[in-house]
Amino acid sequence: MILVGLTGGVATGKSTVARMFKQCGAVVIDADELAREVVQPGKPAWREIVHRFGKSVLNVDRTINRQSLGSIVFQNRKKLRQLERIIHPRVAREQARLTKQAAGKDPHAVVIYDVPLLFEAGIDKRVDKIIAVTADHNTQLARLRKRNGLSRSEALRRIRNQMPLAKKRLRADYILDGTKNLRQLAKDVSQLLEDLGFLDRP
Repeated sequence: MILVGLTGGVATGKSTVARMFKQCGAVVIDADELAREVVQPGKPAWREIVHRFGKSVLNVDRTINRQSLGSIVFQNRKKLRQLERIIHPRVAREQARLTKQAAGKDPHAVVIYDVPLLFEAGIDKRVDKIIAVTADHNTQLARLRKRNGLSRSEALRRIRNQMPLAKKRLRADYILDGTKNLRQLAKDVSQLLEDLGFLDRP
């Protein structure tokens, strides 16, 4: 089994690439999905978040309002780090459990761990290979504003809260261009899986 970290900047096309890996037969673990699961109402992380940031971050059904919480933490780096310390360890434990489960089902599996903050959270030390999905700054900014309905300044703040893409490129083993058309991007994903030995499995 090989564990591959998939990262990139916000709105670079990483989620699209993750779907393509899954369609090709790789096991994909989504860190954002795990983060949503660990903060379900009543769970320990949920209680810590409400205690730290107040009930104003809750929806009527008591779930976390990600937009309200985001507006708090993305304007204050200290609060962002506090939130990460609540969520990241729990997500890491769940990822380890799912990776072990995948290896048990298929000893030759390629497990793709889709995680935006791979380098920032030190997860790069726990994976075998790293793929970075990149996009030019203007494309990234336009996509983020359209997808999240953000102002230019809000979008820029979110981009700047992550490690610069140039640094991620330097530390990655493989780079995928998230601005390519879907057909070409799918070809690149297939080629990368071949390079990882996925298509030569017994």
